[in-house]
Amino acid sequence: MKPRTPISVYIILTAGLTLMAFEMFAEDSKYLTSPYFWVLLIISTILLLIMNTVGDLVENQKFSKLTEEEKRLYIEDKKTPYLQKLWNSAFKKQSQSEEKDILIDHGFDGITELDNSLPKWWLGLFWFGFIFCAIYMVAFAFTDYAHPEAEYDKETKTMLAAITEYEKNAPVITLETAKYNADDIAEGEQLFKTNCVTCHSDGGKGGIGPNLTDGYWINIQEKSLFKNVFWMLENGSPNNPTMRPFIKDGTITGRDAEKLAAYVYHINQETAPITPAQGGAAPQGEQTKWEAANE
Repeated sequence: MKPRTPISVYIILTAGLTLMAFEMFAEDSKYLTSPYFWVLLIISTILLLIMNTVGDLVENQKFSKLTEEEKRLYIEDKKTPYLQKLWNSAFKKQSQSEEKDILIDHGFDGITELDNSLPKWWLGLFWFGFIFCAIYMVAFAFTDYAHPEAEYDKETKTMLAAITEYEKNAPVITLETAKYNADDIAEGEQLFKTNCVTCHSDGGKGGIGPNLTDGYWINIQEKSLFKNVFWMLENGSPNNPTMRPFIKDGTITGRDAEKLAAYVYHINQETAPITPAQGGAAPQGEQTKWEAANE
């Protein structure tokens, strides 16, 4: 009859696995204060104690059926510390008498084979890996855990929330404080497609509204093209109600207008002189020479 593993080992392993499970699947580290964590741990411990009590009853029943010699050997074996038994099972070489007891009754060319049990540390690692893989696969299949797409979406939402919070508390961009920044061009293009492309066409070539890529302008309110576009977005066109005051009516913010103005400045002053827009609307207004963006 083999001595059983101490109940303390099972309790420590259960507590460790419970901690690992909550660490894997909980959204934050506050699970240690959660009643669910402690209730699960307490219930698991109680079940282990009940199982250990049942095991004691079974062990006592088996012990009573042993011979006196078997009882003596069992008691001696039970006095060996558990960690020492693990060490012995993994590394200690059997004596010749022990090897005779586990010798398999077949061989070849004088080579004999022993029926050794696998080391408990190896079996423990095997079952731990097997259970971990099972939990991982179930989590991957039925939850958002370990999904690159879900992690990306979560990080994107966190980033957008941080940007929104920053812009909420950031100083309001006005005509006086607005500055051209080439880093705003890409976002300005997306804002242009959302708010301006209906009238000014894709790339600002003009349609219902004027061509924004040529050197002719109907409304000239500022010396800088960048500032002039910002003024138009804030106040609208004095002679065309279709071009409404986007900032004042709440359609866009001053920060959005700064990005839009950067994009229009880019397609008019930086792109058009090198690669003129093809198929653009006819010029309207008067030819204008603008100052640099941040003068």
